[in-house]
Amino acid sequence: MALSCSLMERMRRCQALPFLRASVLCLWFALLPAAGRVQASSVWHPAPGTSWQWQLSGAIDTSVNVQMIDIDLFETPPSVIDQLHADGRIVVCYFSAGSLENWRPDAGDFPTSVVGKPLHGWSGEKWLDVRRMDLLGPIMQARLDLAVAKHCDGVEPDNVDGYQNASGFPLSPADQLAYNRFLAGAAHARHLSVGLKNDLEQVSQLLDDFDWALNEECFQYDECDALDAFVRAGKAVFGVEYQGDPAEFCPRANAHRFSWLKKRLVLDAWRQACQPASPSGSVNIVPFLYLLQ
Repeated sequence: MALSCSLMERMRRCQALPFLRASVLCLWFALLPAAGRVQASSVWHPAPGTSWQWQLSGAIDTSVNVQMIDIDLFETPPSVIDQLHADGRIVVCYFSAGSLENWRPDAGDFPTSVVGKPLHGWSGEKWLDVRRMDLLGPIMQARLDLAVAKHCDGVEPDNVDGYQNASGFPLSPADQLAYNRFLAGAAHARHLSVGLKNDLEQVSQLLDDFDWALNEECFQYDECDALDAFVRAGKAVFGVEYQGDPAEFCPRANAHRFSWLKKRLVLDAWRQACQPASPSGSVNIVPFLYLLQ
């Protein structure tokens, strides 16, 4: 439901919410200019410099003062996502789109014919044959439907660069492009924002399909320049380094206008941000999306 209705209609909806009856708050929302209003069906498009947290293990720290938090789709309870929304956070939900993780609840849905070689260093995880969108498509669409049901604002599909790895399948760059574009289109069809994870060699071809990028260790491997295209397009670039000194890579990340963190490989709550914390007391209208749907 769009929030671009008439002034009186917006006032009526606001007054109908018992905990938002304060007249000044309702008037502020009703008079919000059209350029600043958020559409309930719109896709989140983060700008360069958006602050964030990435936590895929441990109890989610809901107190971190950031604009976006990236958490696990399967393991995060809906109550945590609701709390994050109540606190004004954008919630991105992680899942692996290019590998089978044998501990996931839908692991039995993957035919053995699409399961390839193990991911080096990641126990219980194997590459997928992304050419078989006839078999993988319904599984990934079900995961995106789960993201919608849990009220995720966006998704982070991981392992979307199997063509560059020993997957066990003769994957071509064209195969990967087709699969990655399928994922982006399926996410957008559900009004989910979607980020391009790593896959630096295809940035120029996928820039228009994805809303932001997320990278691991581009400063360590000296390959960050490829991500500048996202910034030039007004799209955020999120990233982490697992090694190295923030005093060395943070000035470089900030010069690129990237949103960079130092993280542990386990991706728990600990973080060192290259950016300062989000300003306290800032107004974030994300919660109204969910209150007025």
